[in-house]
Amino acid sequence: MERRAFGNGGTQVPAIGQGSWQIERAREREAVAALQLGLDLGMTHIDTAEMYGAGAAERIVGKAIRGRRDAVFLVSKVLPSNASAQGTIAACERSLRNLGTDRLDCYLLHWRGNFPLAETLDAFMRLQRDGRIRSWGVSNFDVGDLEETMALAGMAPACNQVLYHPWQRAVEHAVLPWCAAHGTALVAYTPFGSDAAAYEPVSRGGRALQRIAAAHAASARQVALRFLLRHPAVFVIPKAAQANHVRENAGAMGFTLDAGELLQLDTALPRGPRPRALPTD
Repeated sequence: MERRAFGNGGTQVPAIGQGSWQIERAREREAVAALQLGLDLGMTHIDTAEMYGAGAAERIVGKAIRGRRDAVFLVSKVLPSNASAQGTIAACERSLRNLGTDRLDCYLLHWRGNFPLAETLDAFMRLQRDGRIRSWGVSNFDVGDLEETMALAGMAPACNQVLYHPWQRAVEHAVLPWCAAHGTALVAYTPFGSDAAAYEPVSRGGRALQRIAAAHAASARQVALRFLLRHPAVFVIPKAAQANHVRENAGAMGFTLDAGELLQLDTALPRGPRPRALPTD
């Protein structure tokens, strides 16, 4: 599994990780087994959040990494409603208990809320000093938010987790260039999008994905991941609660796309104009 520098600290993290949004809806035994298979296949970056299943996803992740914690790059997030100076500390401690660990490798503000950003960042710094988190980042931040974060913290966040898939490329206008310029990892959530039918050969994008997939004996979803990963600052965290999906995700690193194929995809899946607000769903 290819590893890339995650943030300015230089920590090497797998380009393809594992998400856990709604993983609690799967049978727990299958979900735990799927995450463990992903670890076996090198997808040791696991992302979760206190919001996911009101802590249930964190508890599933905790079971999956039991006895293997040191091999995992573990990420969780604080809800904006909990992101006061003291609330962030308390939320982190709850997440650590759910996960059965004494530290997070990265802790994110899930999105901006009503508490001053400075309070949340101060709490992140305290957690980092206390060894409860090794780095911190943000999620759903546009360029203005990122600039404010850097001004307040005196440094860029380790990552910015954003919506990014072949049919939603808004981050390529400004957010991705900002992250690349400042050593911030851009972590793509929902990297497949939410429309399974889009991968069928009934649209221009679907036909391009299918055509290129056939040339590599791959799946259209694997090609989609490779397309997003063409930029070295990008990481993806697809969720998979079934073994066959986990293997498919990991297999996306088994081939590369050449310049002509990337151009075909760029043409068939245009990024469109820059929106006024950063998309989140």
